[in-house]
Order: sequence, then structure tokens, then C-alpha cells
Amino acid sequence: MVDVLCVPFPVLQSSPSLSFKPRLCPLIPPLRRRLHLKSNPLLFPLFSSSPSFFKLPPRCSSSPMPLQLSSLSQDSLLYSRAYWVTKTIIAWNVDVVEGSCYLYASKVAALSVTDNGIQGHDLEIKLEEDRSGLHPNVIEKFPHIRDYRAFKLPPVLDAKNLVKCQLAVAEFNSQGKCRNATDLQLPGVLDELFSYDGPLGAFYSAEAVSLCLWAPTAQAVYAHIYKDPVGGSPLEIIPLEETNGVWSTKGPKSWEGCYYMYEVSVYHPSTLHIEKCYANDPYARGLSADGKRTLFVNLHADDLKPEGWNELADMKLDILSFSDISIYELHIRDFSANDDTVNADFRGGYMAFTLKDSAGVLHLKKLSKAGITHVHLLPTFQFAAVDDEKENWKYVDSKILEKLPPDSAEQQEKITAIQDDDVYNWGYNPVLWGVPKGSYSSDPNGSCRIVEFRKMIQALTHIGLRVVLDVVYNHLHANGPFDKDSVLDKIVPGYYLRRNTDGFIENSTCVNNTASEHYMVERLIVDDLLSWAINYKVDGFRFDLMGHIMKRTMVKAKDALCSLTKERDGVDGSRIYIYGEGWDFGEVAKNGRGINASQFNICGTGIGSFNDRIRDAMLGGSPFGPPLQQGFVTGLLLEPNGHDHGTKDVEKAMLASAKDHIQVGLAANLRDFVLTDFEGKERKGSEVLCYGGTPVGYALCPTETVNYVSAHDNETLFDIISLKTPVGISVEDRCRMNHFATSIIALTQGIPFFHAGDEMLRSKSLDRDSYNSGDWFNRLDFTYNSNNWGVGLPPKQKNENSWPLIQPRLADPSFKPQRSHILAAVENFTDVLRIRYSSPLFRLRTANAIQERVRFHNTGPSSVPGFIVMSIEDGNEGIPGLSQLDPVFSYIVVVFNACPTEESFSSPTLRGRTLQLHPIQVSSTDETVKKSSYEASTGCFTVPARTTSVFVEPRKV
Repeated sequence: MVDVLCVPFPVLQSSPSLSFKPRLCPLIPPLRRRLHLKSNPLLFPLFSSSPSFFKLPPRCSSSPMPLQLSSLSQDSLLYSRAYWVTKTIIAWNVDVVEGSCYLYASKVAALSVTDNGIQGHDLEIKLEEDRSGLHPNVIEKFPHIRDYRAFKLPPVLDAKNLVKCQLAVAEFNSQGKCRNATDLQLPGVLDELFSYDGPLGAFYSAEAVSLCLWAPTAQAVYAHIYKDPVGGSPLEIIPLEETNGVWSTKGPKSWEGCYYMYEVSVYHPSTLHIEKCYANDPYARGLSADGKRTLFVNLHADDLKPEGWNELADMKLDILSFSDISIYELHIRDFSANDDTVNADFRGGYMAFTLKDSAGVLHLKKLSKAGITHVHLLPTFQFAAVDDEKENWKYVDSKILEKLPPDSAEQQEKITAIQDDDVYNWGYNPVLWGVPKGSYSSDPNGSCRIVEFRKMIQALTHIGLRVVLDVVYNHLHANGPFDKDSVLDKIVPGYYLRRNTDGFIENSTCVNNTASEHYMVERLIVDDLLSWAINYKVDGFRFDLMGHIMKRTMVKAKDALCSLTKERDGVDGSRIYIYGEGWDFGEVAKNGRGINASQFNICGTGIGSFNDRIRDAMLGGSPFGPPLQQGFVTGLLLEPNGHDHGTKDVEKAMLASAKDHIQVGLAANLRDFVLTDFEGKERKGSEVLCYGGTPVGYALCPTETVNYVSAHDNETLFDIISLKTPVGISVEDRCRMNHFATSIIALTQGIPFFHAGDEMLRSKSLDRDSYNSGDWFNRLDFTYNSNNWGVGLPPKQKNENSWPLIQPRLADPSFKPQRSHILAAVENFTDVLRIRYSSPLFRLRTANAIQERVRFHNTGPSSVPGFIVMSIEDGNEGIPGLSQLDPVFSYIVVVFNACPTEESFSSPTLRGRTLQLHPIQVSSTDETVKKSSYEASTGCFTVPARTTSVFVEPRKV
């Protein structure tokens, strides 16, 4: 055993709370192997002011070997149960009565735990309890530790250098025996001392390239400069200099076009060692293939801009109000991977969108002409799980799969055998948020992905479509000092990822939750959004698991985007729409980590959230409930499928309740919209309840509601209808239900959202989670020859429990739609979109306008089941009352008949009007809807089965 004298260092002014004791510190075995006595870092001044300080020790090799724990392992240094929340306060959930607490620091991460306390430290500081408790500002920032004790640190402590060390606190009883010991969580003190709003990333001038990296806990940072995207030795290794937690350097203009990586020497709590981490720049704007290195790239360079790029903002589809938006959700690879009308080199990538007359582009033009305004692209940033290099992709021969039976398990066996090495993934595995994904480009190295991404945006703009990017700021794919896909957790370990009260990373989003409540995490998110908006001219952002992000972050992002102008930034930020998933669960539920961006919290901000209430009421149950539970669209009460929903009275109540939920959704899911419920009582949207008492309505304005019935998650609309409806009904009936469901969404107030393929009866062979199911189960056919039904049992991992239900349906040829069904579905879908855009009354802009103009008839206990009647009233110029919005129609009535039979409804309040079937439906190829009728003398509407009929009152010329 080698003993090393630990010398006390004059790091602060004398204080009675400090205890400096020269001591012999036995080196623990892992540390012994890493240190050389001739340059032992313990012998260097711990808190030197020299900028070169800390550079030598971290360049010693690191070891991932964990510390051997003492009998205090239940509170060992592998846990981080104490919080350094401000410069002078540590919060810890211990009760110190007669005992004492100490803070310990080791510059070389030599701390170890024994029954006698912490050994191996360079510094020991006594903590004094602050009986007044934690300050309200601390509790607001960290509400989950509101009941922790507050312990004071000396105000003269050199905290800025101390955070670079391994830190621990220990509690001793009155006899001096150690009872608890733990590592610390540092985000609070880092935010207080190092919050920074200056430049970060790479910056370019006419003469030089500058680098700036925020890494306040790092002991040393080097930039390794490379000429090539992979392999080879660095051209040079440049030390960065630190100023208040920001490391920077300046290099020659010749760096542009080269690549770089950061070498960061930093204490990592996951290994208890000073680690030498190699990481990309968190503010990277270009990468080599698979993110091996960061590319020096100036996004403002003219050679990276397609012709006409600077004028693109002036060519955008004009959106007068967010109420005019309708969204089409699409995966980049799905769009063209199986499209034979696309050049093979372009299939599955950005460039497929630039073609003029491919099947997919022609389909998008058709949707744009009908009214779709925005294409929502699933993740396009650099994500893991798909190799950027095409030569590494594995495939299954589709010709072999096509020969297999429609209910066979062989297809999924072959697909899942290569699913982690093939070309497919949805992309919710973020590695770097600010760079386009390399696998979608012709060349993942260099600037090709940047140019091709811009060409894709430009091409979509030219056909009248704005572009929404799916952003995933709630989690990261990797963590730790060694994973090749880990970035942020290498730069400032323990800061970017949200940790629980034991100090372990929260995983409620799926893995590696991020912590937007921390200042520099929030700043990175906002900066990233601004980069996409300015440098790629995107028009909106959809936030994955938005509820795991703080409301403050979302509002700050919205305000920052809204401030962008065409004159200064080349984009009109006031036209950028943001929305997301406002689910409230995990550690953030009920504002557990601060006020989060949940459905109920986000109202009043103008930020949209997905309305799952209307989806569940239409389809039945929820994605996590019994698979055969029916809803308004799928035959609840009216076409039983054999599932035990309860007694007939229970089913009637369920159907009536579902109808109320849909009616609230049709009124933009407004919190304060008043309607008559199925019991005959007047209720606000927030007083109509579901999910064990959860209010249905929550929005304060219509554009805060994104109404949908299907999305990339869960089964497709056609699949869920095929699963929940009785086996004996015809495929024509299922196709009609599919259109009926999309028509409800299309005619809601608020913003309608459609999953790509809803309009084509898209099937994934009943796969409930196709994120990694390959091209085979995710195929889209824009030639309308197939909807992809019956291509084998869906992958076992997520679907096996439902195989007994799925297999007989896939085996039955009568379930499969024909080309004629698909063509009819597409036409019916475009018709209902055209109806939506035929009148501004379907796109009311304010909650007050909806309350004044939208009414529901056929309500109360005596209403016709499965039958919704909605009217929208306009005013008349020169007549007091409602203002006139629509120059063509003065009154609209929409009837939604979910029944399997023709139904009629008479309303005295709707008598004597000059209503007629909408001209688009009169000229439709759908012969069924043409049978709809209105009788003025009785106010009677008659509507065929499973049909949405729109009646309009034309203004007198």
C-alpha cells in the first residue's frame, strides 16, 4: 500500500466551520493503478488560479472499474442523494440532531467510504444546518426536494473550482461515527454560477474559426482536428482555455471543411473516476457518418444553399391563422422506400421529395390542393439505431416475403432477425438534435445532408406545403463516458439528464430523460429550434412527450421563434406553429419537477397539444385497454363484437358519454364551451369527465387543440377498425368507417391531424408499434394498388398477446381492401378536406366565436344514439349580432351518423331553413352520401349509415 500525504490548501478565508487535517490517505486499488507518484495530482495546489491548472492529471488513463463499497454501501458514492442547490446551500434529506455533516472534495476522484467516514479527500468542510429551510426559489426550481434540510456552506468558498472535483457529503452521529454518505447533484449550483448566454459551437469569420464549449465541471478540454471523416491521426490537438465555465479557442480558416472532436477530462458520477471523454460538439451543425466526428461547416455559405433559397420565405403558403392549419404526419423513408417511380438512389431519402411526378409527390400535390397545409416529418435529426452508411444495411428479399401466407409468422421472424441492422427506425433515439440524419442523404459525410435537406424543404414549399419537424428533446439515446452515442453526458456529466432522488437517471420517457428545468438544457433546446427555423426555414415543431418539458421552456421557445423576422432572419417566426404530446406522467406528473407542459398547464399559451379524448371516444377504450373495446365509430352498442362491455344500459351510457366527448372535441376541446350532455345538463367542456374524473375539455383557444384519431403510434386507423368491429361485417363497411372517422377529425374546430395513409386505408398488418418493423410492415403505396393488409403476423415482441385475435383476421381474404376501395377512400378524404376549406366557419379563430356559433342538437337523454348534429351559424352584413365571416354560406349543419343503418332526426330549431347538401358532396362519386336529405317543413335530416353529411345554406345573391 502506498500512502500519500494530503496537504491542506488555502482555498478560502479562515472560518470556524472549516476543518483542515493533514492525514494519511490510503489509495484505493483502482486509483493506484492510474497515478504516478512523480506527478501525483494530490501534490499540486487544488484551487490554483492558473488557467493551465488541471491539465496534467486528467490526461492519465481512466478506468471504468467501480469503487469497492464499504458497509455504508446503501448510501455510497454511487448514489447522489444530496443536492448542491446554490453556492452556499446543500440540500440533503437527513436529520442531524446531535451529530454533524461535512462536505468532502477530491480533485483526482480518490474518495472512498468507510465506517469512519470519507477517506481520500483533499478538502473537508463542516456544514451548518440552516433551520429556516430551503429558500422558496430553490423549492420552485426543485419541488421534489421541498422537504429536504438546508445546510450552509461558507460564502467565501471557491465553488467554481470545487465543482470540478469528486464531491461527497457525510453525516456523523454525536460519537463521530459515520451514518450516511453520498455524492452530490450539481445542476442547482451550476445554474447559479455558470448560466451563460454567449456564443456556443463553431463560429466563422473571414479570417478564423472559433470554438466555444460550455463545460464548467471539466478539468481540461482539447479539440482534436481531423482532415477526414473517419480514421487517421489528428492534424492537431488544441487546448481550449476556460473563462467562467466556457472553454474556447480560435483557429485558422482552413479548419472549415475539416472535422473535430472534443476531449473532455471530467469527473463522471457513473464511474466515480476522472474520465477522458471523447464527444461531438453539442452545438454541432454537421457530422461525419454515424456522428463519429463534428464537421466544421458554415451554414451561411452560399455553396450550401440551393438556388432560390434566400427567397424561400416569400414562397411559403400563406397562413392567415393557425386555425387554417391541417397536418399530415409522414416518415421520410415510408414516403418513397417502396416507390418504383422514384430513382433507386433517392428512395427512402430527402431527395425523393424533389421529384416532380413520382407517385408520392403526386399524392402530396393532391392533398395540398385539397387543403393539407403542413407535412409533419418524423424525426429527421441525427438519431441512433440506423447506420448512416448504406453499405452496412441488411435487407430481407421482399419477393420471398410476398410468397408467404398473410397470417404467417415467418415474415416477422425474418424482419426482426435483422431489425437492428436494417435501414428502418422511426428515429426517436436522439444523438444530436441539431444535424439532419445522415442515412437519408446521398452521402452522410461532408455537407451533402445539409444541402439535400434544404432541397427537400424547398420542394415541399413549391407544392404548397409547410414543414413541421418532429423534435425529441425529452430524452437522449445514450449516457455515460464511453457510449459512442453519448454526447451531453460526456460534456457535463449529471447535468443534462434528469436524475431521481438517488441520483440515477430517470427513464420514464423510455430512456435518459433530459432536464429542461436546468438553464443550459433549456438554452440548448431553444437555440436548436432557432437553428432549424433560420437555417432550414421549417414552419413548425411537434414536441415528442412535451409534458416532460417544462412549460417555461416551451413558452420561451415559442417567444423566441415568434420574434424571428423575414428582414433579419429570413423567416417569419409568427407563422411557426408548435404543438406536442402533453401527457402528464412519470416524475414530472402533477408538476413534480416544476410546472410542466402538460395538457392542462399549457392552455393559454397558444401551444397545441394532442387531444386523446376524441381519439379514444371514437375508437373505444385506449391504446392500453382491451383490444376489442369499442367506441363511437367502431360499433359500440350498435354493432356488438362479442366483447363484454357490461349490460345494455352500461353500453348505452358508454356510447352517450363517448358522443359527449366527441362533441367537446368538435368544439376544439375548449375548457369553457357549454353544451347539453347526455343527461340533459348544461356543462362546460371541463365538466364533462373521463379517465376517472379527468376533464375532457382543457384548451382556452382552438389552436391549442390538435384533434386526431390515429398517428404513427399504435395501430393504423384501418387496422384498429378491422380489429374492433365484428368479424362478420363487410370490408366495404370497414372502409366506410375509416372515412367516417377521418371526416369527424377533418370537420372539427381546432387543428386536424392525420397519419399518412389514413386516407388510403393504410395497414401495418395490425402491428401496434412499428417503430422498428422495417420497410415491410410500414409500406405505403401511393399507386393505390395495396394498403399493406395481410403481410404476415406483426412482430412478436409487441403483438404476440394479440396474435389469437389477429391471425384469423389476416387469414380471411374478405378483410383485404381492393384498389377500388383505396381509390374511393382517397377521393372521399380529399372531398371532406375541400369541404373544410370551403368555409371559414369550420376554422373559427377564437373560443368566443366557437361558443357563439357552434351548437349541438340531438342531445339529452332522449337523443338518437350514435348520431351527432352540429350547426355553425354565421352573421349577416348590416344586421346586428354575429359578424359575417363566410361570403358564401350563412348556416351549416353537419350530421355524423355512426349507426349501421340510415337514421333520421328532426329539430324544431332547424325548421324552415334553405339547407341543401354541400355542392362537393352532391358532385362526389360517393353515391351513398348523395342519399342524405333535409326537409325544411319538419327540420328533419336523414343520413345514410356510417356517413357524414354536410348541409349548407347558401346566401341569397
